[in-house]
Amino acid sequence: MPQQLDATTITNLRDLGGIPLAGNSAVRPGLLLRSGQLDRLDPTADPAVAALGIRTVVDLRTQGEREERPDLLPEGARLVVADVMAGREVPSGEKVPARLETVLGNPAAAEEHLGGGKAEKLLCETYRSFVASESACQAYGLLLTSLAEPDCGPLLFHCTAGKDRTGWAASVILLLLGADEATVEREYLDVAPAVRAAFAPLIERFTAAGGDPEITDAILGVRPAYLAAALEEMHRAHGDVETYVRDGLGVPDQAVDRIRARFRA
Repeated sequence: MPQQLDATTITNLRDLGGIPLAGNSAVRPGLLLRSGQLDRLDPTADPAVAALGIRTVVDLRTQGEREERPDLLPEGARLVVADVMAGREVPSGEKVPARLETVLGNPAAAEEHLGGGKAEKLLCETYRSFVASESACQAYGLLLTSLAEPDCGPLLFHCTAGKDRTGWAASVILLLLGADEATVEREYLDVAPAVRAAFAPLIERFTAAGGDPEITDAILGVRPAYLAAALEEMHRAHGDVETYVRDGLGVPDQAVDRIRARFRA
């Protein structure tokens, strides 16, 4: 199963290598990496990251997130911007994955917009949009075509917390490589401790100011219902992952063949 890497300047850094796939194969280690944002990356202080030899970084965040906390790239790496939520104008309280600190900065506003089960419902809707929205389809299609490029090398994809946009990206890649849905769900849920540790100060400030812990649990959690919502939308709209990737994301079959050849051990 995947390895949580001991990085000190990147949160929630994981190697997907070792995840079991159909046909007694597994994901090739050292090539598929996922994480939270890279705004604090310091390769000189973080030899575990420097040793990975990352060649490509795919940033799934919004323009505002990128401007506020720009990525610090590993030496020699190229940046690919794949904004999953580009141009999506939504009522107050949404774009939660892109606005964690703003959303949780005001407990009263959070209760109004996200209390009483609204947060989980909103996250489920957001995960469905990862499958259905034009910006998400373009972004995830760009991620997969980047994986198919011959010089992509070890590739790291990330968002802010490394759990929602990144979680769906990892799920799609693993399904495409031949992992079953139970394996994909385990990998998706495994990031929970790292996410909670990374955002512990934000959670503590929110609850100390009177915020409802259920709201932070819903927003900063990785719940089976979230992944299930995206999978349900994928199956409803496309039937299976191959059709979703080809018709929904616009990734040609030849690129899928290259991805499978490169990342299956």
